[in-house]
Amino acid sequence: MTPGSDSLASFLAASPSLGSNLPGVVRAAVSDAPILIVGESGTGRSRLARSLHGASRRSLGPLVEVDPGALPPTLLESELFGHRAGAFTGAQRAEPGRVARAQGGTLILDQIEALPLTAQPILLRLLAERRYTPLGGREVEADVRFIAIATDSLAERVEQGVFRADLYFRLEVLTYRLPPLRDRLSDLPSLSEHLLRDLATRLERPCPQLSDRALRWMKAYPWPGNLRQLRNVLERSLVHHERGEWLDPEPPPDADDGRPRTLREVERLEILRALAYTRGHQGRAAELLGISRKSLWERRRRFEIL
Repeated sequence: MTPGSDSLASFLAASPSLGSNLPGVVRAAVSDAPILIVGESGTGRSRLARSLHGASRRSLGPLVEVDPGALPPTLLESELFGHRAGAFTGAQRAEPGRVARAQGGTLILDQIEALPLTAQPILLRLLAERRYTPLGGREVEADVRFIAIATDSLAERVEQGVFRADLYFRLEVLTYRLPPLRDRLSDLPSLSEHLLRDLATRLERPCPQLSDRALRWMKAYPWPGNLRQLRNVLERSLVHHERGEWLDPEPPPDADDGRPRTLREVERLEILRALAYTRGHQGRAAELLGISRKSLWERRRRFEIL
């Protein structure tokens, strides 16, 4: 068993329904082929990526993460490939890029769908040739395994012409989709148990069991924030838990109790969902909601979402 393979096994055991969604993922972990993980924010994509590294032959090598979409195109090349001293104004000393830091290990490319079209040829060449040139330096080989993380919209962006088809085909050699929590509610008992054990260890507390009442409302709730929201609910409840065998977390304010929500409540919930989906990115959240950044900011102030 490779170092870290228990981590991947634990990931799969915590969510039994994933077996049908991730066929061959254990065998894929030990290969050097690129892997693309798609799904909504908060579904566990980053944890799966780290688990794949831990179960690979590169597990003793470095694990480096980068969000290329969050970098300006002018800085992307330097951030990925590094530079030599004097390569540009202000470059007083050489700096290794993320690829060099990941040498012999794994490079995780997060939110790849947000990569600007103008910057995509840089990444395409790296994936296609496994070679790169630091700014001001000589070409070197990239001994790196690539794992990309994206939303379900990546294929649509290819069709819209805002994401290169050739780059997409390089990334999707092995593609795995993590379904949202609302589509795998049967996993809630095992997922909650797994998260509670981890939280109890971190908080140095005994690990209680979820009450039947909690499991009932959890299975009826759509979990717009997915696993991230579930973990937050459990952690908040565990922090305030006194003593006892059972943990009885309160439902989130937007949980459906059968009462129609007001338009104000619906609008506030959708804003929260958009911000959770985009990890707080104001521009992308506004785009999803079909409003301007200024309008989103005004609504956030009105609803005290700051």
